[in-house]
Formats: sequence, C-alpha cells, structure tokens
Amino acid sequence: MGALLGETFISFEEMLLRFGLASLFGLLLGLDREVRGISAGIRTHMLVSLSSAVTMLFALELFEELSSKGQSDPDPTRAIQGLAQAIGFLCAGVIFVARGSVRGLTTAASLWMTSAIGMAAGAGQYKIALAAIIYAVAIVTVMWLVVQWKPTKGRSAQQDSGED
Repeated sequence: MGALLGETFISFEEMLLRFGLASLFGLLLGLDREVRGISAGIRTHMLVSLSSAVTMLFALELFEELSSKGQSDPDPTRAIQGLAQAIGFLCAGVIFVARGSVRGLTTAASLWMTSAIGMAAGAGQYKIALAAIIYAVAIVTVMWLVVQWKPTKGRSAQQDSGED
C-alpha cells in the first residue's frame, strides 16, 4: 500500500486513529449545538475537528520529510498559527450583534475548542485531546443544565446566560 499511497512517517493505522478521534470529539461537541437546534451542529464540528487534525498531521509529516532531507528549520507550529487565524474567521461568521444583543458566542467558542481538540488529535497528543474533550463537554452540557435551573427573574435562561 505504501507504494501506491506513498511512504509516510506515521502509519496509516495511526492516521486513521487520529482522524477518528478528532471526528468523534467534534461529534461530541457538536451534539450539544445540534440538540438545541443551533447552527454549527454535529457535521460542522466534526469537519472543523477533522480538518484541524488533517492540517496538523500534514504539518508533522512535512516536518519529518524536510528534516530527513536536511532542510534547515522546518516549523510545524506554523500550522497551528494558520489554523488559529482560519478558525477565528469561521467563528466570527457565527457571531451576530443586533439591537444590543450578542448571539453565537458559545457556538464560536465551541468551534474554536473543536479546532484545538482536532489539532491535538492530529498531532497524536491523545491525553491532551481526551482531557480537553472531557472539560469541553462538561462545560457546554453541564453548565447548560445549571443555567436552565437558575432563577431567571422574567428573562429566559438562554438570555440570562448569554447563550446562543
């Protein structure tokens, strides 16, 4: 298979694992948005996480390839910088300001987190990705439940929390 697809430093099985975990973690974060009927649901989060993992894996493979050929100063961390800018642009697109009300901040933050988790999974940093998904799911799900049970004084819990 290597002759057909080309040689890589990271095994194909490891790539499938990294991409699978990134997609799964994106699904878990997107599920919260999907259940509430908010834009940027499961598919969006899965694609953001997977694309981040692909970009990180590509950057790591390119680093290894260039290093093995004696190229000086290949820097895979530039991929992180590029992803941060790209995901920031995507997140800005889901934030709306109208009549003094801001909506979409939680969705934007969720997409940003999904990208970071995808980068961690793509880089093979499984402990970081796992710890991050545990905290992120707890934040978006458990905190939503806490906000729902909070007294609202005539305002909806969603307005009160700044939730989108």
